[in-house]
Amino acid sequence: MTTTHGHVPERRPRRTDARLNRERLIATAQEVFTEAGPEASLNEVARRAGVGPGTLYRHFPNRSALLTAVLRDRIETLCALAGTLSSSESADDALAQWLRAFLTHARVNQGLGGALMVEEPVAPGFDCHRLILNTAAELLARAQLRGTARADLTADDLVQLVVGIALSTARSHDAEQPDRLLALVLDATYGTPLQNE
Repeated sequence: MTTTHGHVPERRPRRTDARLNRERLIATAQEVFTEAGPEASLNEVARRAGVGPGTLYRHFPNRSALLTAVLRDRIETLCALAGTLSSSESADDALAQWLRAFLTHARVNQGLGGALMVEEPVAPGFDCHRLILNTAAELLARAQLRGTARADLTADDLVQLVVGIALSTARSHDAEQPDRLLALVLDATYGTPLQNE
């Protein structure tokens, strides 16, 4: 639709600006929360994103909304990685590499998930556990079809084991311990040692 002078109305550019502002706010919040934790100043997020606090609150009316958006973005990125790995790696390697990425995700985002539960006890607008579980199930099924992964292993087993490693090593002074424990899980998954990258 155009005006009588042939100009495109400003409504569409404003929508584009709003979308870009939202994306910029999420990306900036990723950085700020990583540096300062989930209790970081929302005004600092707005400042670094180059927008006013009012713009931030129009997109994210409270901290919970912003935490949910950041967590959703991280989980969607993690799950998208599975598709990339599946198209370029063997079934075994794709599962192993994704589980390593999931372990990193679980360790980095413990505080974010915990803060979200405090801010908003009701489940957010997406089921993060289901997304992760479905992704793990697809990768595990590929490895099981090849006959390399144990047939009695479930995706829930793997997810629980990786989350358990993340939780149990949260305060560990041994930086290598999470990788060693994951290597044991992978060894059990395949029945033979799987070399760490």
